[in-house]
Amino acid sequence: MKKNPVIPYAIIAVIGILAVIIISVVGIDQRQAIQDAEENGGEETEQSEEGGGETAGGDGDAVFQNNCAMCHGSDLASGSAPALTEIGSKYSQEEIAQIVQEGIGNMPAQSQVQGEDLEALTQWLSEKQ
Repeated sequence: MKKNPVIPYAIIAVIGILAVIIISVVGIDQRQAIQDAEENGGEETEQSEEGGGETAGGDGDAVFQNNCAMCHGSDLASGSAPALTEIGSKYSQEEIAQIVQEGIGNMPAQSQVQGEDLEALTQWLSEKQ
């Protein structure tokens, strides 16, 4: 009795179709979260224990994690860019704001950080002594 050589390909096709269906269902569940984020201007909200929502605006650590941690590391010291653990002893808050907005050395300008977020970030970084 000969084995049909098409069967392994059919099994792989069925597994692939099931994977697509599962991924689609997961994506549908995330649709509401994506719509909520878009309605909030793209800012993620954090729920406090009281149930209120807070945007990243005004929280220097959150602004840092969202914009700077990829290069400088979430602990300000372990990224591919220079450590910022003592940045406040080297630069003033105004100088840090200028560096964030215009860039310095290999660091590109981070013009997406503005207003309240820029103020919170530079204040937070300037306190790192």
